[in-house]
Formats: sequence, structure tokens, C-alpha cells
Amino acid sequence: MTELLENLTNRPAPGEGGDTSTDLLSHVLSQIQLTGDRVYSTALKKKGRLGLQSDAAYVCVVTKGVLRLEQDGRTPVVIDTGDLVLLPRGAGGLRLTASDTSTTVILCRFRFDPDSLRGMIFAMPQYIQIRKNESANWLEGIVHFMMVEAVDVQPGAALMISRLIDLVVIRALRTWVHHGNRSGWLGGLSDPRIATTLKAIHERPMQRWSIEALAGIAGMSRSSFCERFTALVGRSPLRYHNEWRLALARGLLARHGARVGEVGLSIGYESEAAFSRAYKSLFGHSPRDEFKLRNGTAV
Repeated sequence: MTELLENLTNRPAPGEGGDTSTDLLSHVLSQIQLTGDRVYSTALKKKGRLGLQSDAAYVCVVTKGVLRLEQDGRTPVVIDTGDLVLLPRGAGGLRLTASDTSTTVILCRFRFDPDSLRGMIFAMPQYIQIRKNESANWLEGIVHFMMVEAVDVQPGAALMISRLIDLVVIRALRTWVHHGNRSGWLGGLSDPRIATTLKAIHERPMQRWSIEALAGIAGMSRSSFCERFTALVGRSPLRYHNEWRLALARGLLARHGARVGEVGLSIGYESEAAFSRAYKSLFGHSPRDEFKLRNGTAV
């Protein structure tokens, strides 16, 4: 099982490219699964409001006109032609309306797997805006391809749509981190000291990390490190470490022939009972139930 865990957390070797933030983003996003089910274009009249389902997440790309993103008590955010806005938790209390002219928006609807690093999803910002000048080299081509697939009736079209939405979401998150934004757990990737500790946690998930050890890696005092890590990531350091280990365990349980006790040992739990309690606390069901669900058989 240790070998399986190493494969699951495989990362580029030194010199193979990618900075700390990009590598960590790949690690985390590999555990967050999403399913995209629809791409469509909608036209809004002047001041018209964009209708979005409350239980779905969206990527919105403005292809004509201007959208206003409004929240109670806050200055409206302007989303210009060519901009993208990602709504990882749905619209919530947000209102998206056309400005003083008719506006056309391409919408990509998707849903996150609720059990895949659920805490990280809810710790994301309510919205992420990518401006046209930040996405000019990739967004237009992908959007064009998605609209072609959206009207394609050939076999496999639904899968293509889902994969393309997956690609757009990952690319948007990577662009957002690359431009140094510091909100939600993604903010930890753009902070050099916190990113260094996240890298250590991801590369050595079985290690029994202490606050002192992680603070030492960050080159910070214990109190300053805890405060900064929790503020940026949305989880305390040790809670993040435990949730990451359990997310890796979830991937291992999906493999045929997995044994609950061995999976628990592989991520550092001393007993199957302790592993089962922690797993159920995070995901709402036992690791044995997870195995049955993924493999359709008894453990």
C-alpha cells in the first residue's frame, strides 16, 4: 500500500518543470472531481438578470457587453467582454445582471463531487474573475471548441463537454494563482512560506507533522505560522494535513483489492478503528462503505 500511496501522490522530479504553486495545485485538483453537463449561450437585455441554478457551479464567459456582479453591501464588480468568472459554489447571494446594454454570456454548468476535498471547495472564494488580458492566450480557443461540441450530436459529445469544462476550471484556477491572488485555500499557494509547508505536507503525507516542524519549514514563529496558514488556507495546518491524508485514502479505496486496514496504515493511522472514525467524520460514511460504493463488492 505504501507503493500505491507514492503513486497516488506522484509529482515532478526536480528539474522537470513547474513551480511550487503549480505542482501543489496539480496535487489538490487531482483529488477534486467535477462533472460538467452543459454548455450554452444566453442573451440578456439591458439590466436583465442571469438565471443560475442554486445547486450548480458555473463558468461564465462574457462574449458581448458587460455583466455586473453584485453582492449586498459591496461595490459591484464589472465583468467586461472577454472576461471569465468562476462560481465554484454557485451564485449564492450573488446577482449577475447585464449593464446598460444587451449582453451575451456563455455558461458552463458543472458540479463538484461533494466528497472530494469538500472543505477545500467551500473554502474557495465565492467568485474568481479572470480578465481578458490574463486569459487571452487560451480562453477564446477553448470556448470556441466547447460551443462546437455543445451542438454536436455524435456519440461521446457529453463526455467531451465534461472534460472541456474540467479543463477550463483547472486553467482558470491556475491563472488565478499565477497572478498572485490570496483568497481561500488557493491563497496559500501564492504565499511562498505557506506554499513551502503545503508542499511538505503533500510530498510526505505519512509523516507525523507537528506545528513546530511546519513552522520551522516556513521560517516563522509557531503562532504567526498558525494564524497565517489558517487565514489563507481556511483550515488549521494539522486539520489540513489530516484531510489531505484522508483524501488520498479515498483514492486508494477506489482500487480493486484494497483493504481498509492496509489503507489506514498506509496514510499513518495506527488502527483500522481510528482510521474508520476519522474517515466517517470527514466523508459521512465509513471506508468500508466507500469501498463497496466504488467497487460494488464487499470488503
